[in-house]
Amino acid sequence: MNKSHLLYFLFLALFAASCSNTKYLPEGELLYTGATLKVEGNEISKKEKKALKTALKDILRPKPNSTILGLRPKLYIYNIAGTPKKEKGFRYWLKTKVGEPPVLYSKVDLEYSKSVLQNFSENSGYFNTKTTADSTRHGKKATAEYSVKPGKQYKIREVKFPTDSSVISSAVRRTSRRSLLKKDNGYSLDIIKLERIRIDARLKEKGFYYFNPDYLKVQVDSTVADHQVDLIVKVKEEAPKLAEIPYKINKIIVYPNFSIGSDSLKPNYNSIKKYNDFTIIDPENLFKPRIFDRTLYFKKEDLYNRTNHNLSLNRLVNLGTFKFVKNQFKPSDTLGNYLDAYYYLTPLPKKSLRLEVLAKTNSANYTGTELNINWSNRNAFRGAELLTISAFGGIEVQVSGLNNGFNVYRFGTEANLVWPRFVSPFKFRSSSGFVPKTKATLGYEFQNRLKLYSLQTFKGSFGYLWKASEKKEHLLNITEITYASPQNVTSLYQEQIAGNPSLGKVIEKQLIFGPTYSFTYTNTLEKRRKNTFYYKGTIDLAGNITGLATGANIKKGDTIKVFDVPFSQFIKIENDFRHYLKLGPDSQLASRIIVGAGFAYGNSNELPFIKQFFIGGTNSLRAFRARSIGPGSYDGSATASSFLADQSGDLKLEFNTEYRAKIYGLVKGALFIDAGNIWLLHDNPEKPGAKFSKKFMNEIAVGAGAGLRFDFSFLILRTDLAFPIRKPYLPDGQRWVLDQINFGNGTWRKENLVFNLAIGYPF
Repeated sequence: MNKSHLLYFLFLALFAASCSNTKYLPEGELLYTGATLKVEGNEISKKEKKALKTALKDILRPKPNSTILGLRPKLYIYNIAGTPKKEKGFRYWLKTKVGEPPVLYSKVDLEYSKSVLQNFSENSGYFNTKTTADSTRHGKKATAEYSVKPGKQYKIREVKFPTDSSVISSAVRRTSRRSLLKKDNGYSLDIIKLERIRIDARLKEKGFYYFNPDYLKVQVDSTVADHQVDLIVKVKEEAPKLAEIPYKINKIIVYPNFSIGSDSLKPNYNSIKKYNDFTIIDPENLFKPRIFDRTLYFKKEDLYNRTNHNLSLNRLVNLGTFKFVKNQFKPSDTLGNYLDAYYYLTPLPKKSLRLEVLAKTNSANYTGTELNINWSNRNAFRGAELLTISAFGGIEVQVSGLNNGFNVYRFGTEANLVWPRFVSPFKFRSSSGFVPKTKATLGYEFQNRLKLYSLQTFKGSFGYLWKASEKKEHLLNITEITYASPQNVTSLYQEQIAGNPSLGKVIEKQLIFGPTYSFTYTNTLEKRRKNTFYYKGTIDLAGNITGLATGANIKKGDTIKVFDVPFSQFIKIENDFRHYLKLGPDSQLASRIIVGAGFAYGNSNELPFIKQFFIGGTNSLRAFRARSIGPGSYDGSATASSFLADQSGDLKLEFNTEYRAKIYGLVKGALFIDAGNIWLLHDNPEKPGAKFSKKFMNEIAVGAGAGLRFDFSFLILRTDLAFPIRKPYLPDGQRWVLDQINFGNGTWRKENLVFNLAIGYPF
């Protein structure tokens, strides 16, 4: 078949698919294919026309069927699915979930749409707008055609706030400094509505509990000048007196064991407890009263404000102890302008048992499954403490690259106790809507790396977690202790150590203790932002005080041991920065930079293995096996079997960028490039080329690839196919391997293509 025949065939196929969508239409109906919109006239600039046209197109209804390259695949699927006999099964799913019913022209109301365009234009300050509407039919299809000819936009000349001396007018006037209504801006009804909401929000901070935006009006005077208006902000005369008075807090009554339909609101005298400014009605004595003193922001005689109102509710929910949290304010029966605050709290079940089967990808880029059994007590000591005891077991498999059966089996147990406060000899008070927490952890894990060795790890920590806001989170562990001990080291692994002595570091006993701190900032939950960011910085200080106090110096042979194990002394810092650029409603460019460094001194000459940096794998450089790259230009495959990829370093630099876009339905696609490497701070004769130098950029590994993501809402299954385009372990000048890419060659594919199967996004 020559090219002309192929093009002819494709044209017929496209035409047939297009026609097939109209033959299913009901008798006398037309398929609505969309609208054209023109903004005409010389009264406004090209920039204004473009902005107005974009806004007007967004409000036109109905929206036509979605198209891809001029075709309507969702409508086609809807049609070929036919009429399912039952409201279940594949055909029903295909028709209702994947397909899309036809948008009929009979649903288009030209006059209504015309009035919508007219009103929007006038509400945006184009008071002298002329709008027309028409339609055009093409066979069994129809389009709507609209023309908008706006007049010159009216601008704000002056904004006037109330000038009288009443309490409410004075309060409204004091909000004017941050007004959304600006001189010389275009008139906009939407901005006026937002201004009323803004004023109401400011008044709520000043005690005006009963005020609302509807009690404000903004009068428009368009006679003051040519295409200019004055805006006069007023409090409506019909506003109730309650709304014009600021209120203070009187009684604060808490029902911590509230149940709808019970008599919990009619307590006996003995169940009422007074604690500072609070009245606690807890007949079963479930909670210590001091919980509410720490959690609730209002105190007696405080001026009501919405911030403290919302913070109190957020903190009650954040305790994690209550299923429902309800709040009510009522006028107090005392003299003056006072409110009584009522809090109705319904506890969650105190104890629970949960079984979880998890699919996960761990930090070492191994994918696997894990079975967890969790027992929880949400009010362990009547102070809303959360006690959790869990047991787990699982298997982790490196699915990218070769495996050869050297999987990791692990099981263990962990106990966590979280207090909803800072447990400290010093008093702290957080102004955040999130409850500060203290967390203590004890855990044990047994890990068996099949055919190689086993590790048992004991860990414990004590520290604080607090969120300064929705975007900022802190974690400070005053101490974090890890003790790792090897077992069952096989002769196979001993043989590998003989050929590569650095592998012995993996199975050394390790004792690590000291403080850690991490700070996280993110605004990725703000979906409307074009640019969003994520940053996490971590610092790990192990054995520093002990090392200084004992004068430990491994270089002089002064190694200090605790329980017959040398403790680790080092400083480690890691930074993870991510940027997400929204390109469209279903596409974005995601990028990540990781920079990390660790420095061992005093009692240690290198970082313990479990604290070193690794690179490669499903969440890192996806064109290379996990832990297989570096350090530097060192080629680990030259001295170790292919099953054993455990290269580690003191420094890490990694960059990833990924274009993500929706393909169809729950299927999303990605194109990505990964780059990076790890290095050692000191020379290692066993690893030539591993030391960091000024030529580090010449030792960067680079990989590229493409992938699919299946978004099932509760789970994202990720598949990535990647290949290296720069190999740092090759001789200098031969590291770029772009010219060697040959997808048609089986040998090249076997040596270079890496398939990654993972859960969730890589970053």
